[in-house]
Amino acid sequence: MPKPLSLPFDPIARADESWRERWGPVPAMAAITSIMRAHQILLAEVDAVVKPYGLTFARYEALVLLTFSRAGELPMSKIGERLMVHPTSVTNTVDRLVRSGLVAKRPNPQDGRGTLAAITEQGREMVEAATRDLMAMEFGLGAYDAEECAEIFAMLRPLRVAAQDFEDAP
Repeated sequence: MPKPLSLPFDPIARADESWRERWGPVPAMAAITSIMRAHQILLAEVDAVVKPYGLTFARYEALVLLTFSRAGELPMSKIGERLMVHPTSVTNTVDRLVRSGLVAKRPNPQDGRGTLAAITEQGREMVEAATRDLMAMEFGLGAYDAEECAEIFAMLRPLRVAAQDFEDAP
């Protein structure tokens, strides 16, 4: 799909101006619109990098999570909890990874009803290669230096705390 031509103006800034004229200043509108557009841009760039590996960013994240686990395997429920996604999404993601030979599933011996997802050697190789490519393109954030990336992380943290993603330690 060809990239659309650049506009001769910033449409979000233009929308902000129109918003102010109609309803008054609401800085949150321009901020949310910018965040949502940034999400679209980053997801498209990252997905383009992992697509040749037969992955989406969601599948890549699941492989990374399994790579980070001590035994290379986690209960499906723990994957959903850590990736902060619905159990159905975890099942779909892991099932696609299983079909690709990147993950294996087996009953959880600690929980008779649960299932463990385990990264395969092929999955480990795939995640290493995809990670090298993502790091080379700085996960789409090459327009920012390390300090600015840390500022973005810090700036978005209170939003995540307010959403109760995790308990904020003092």
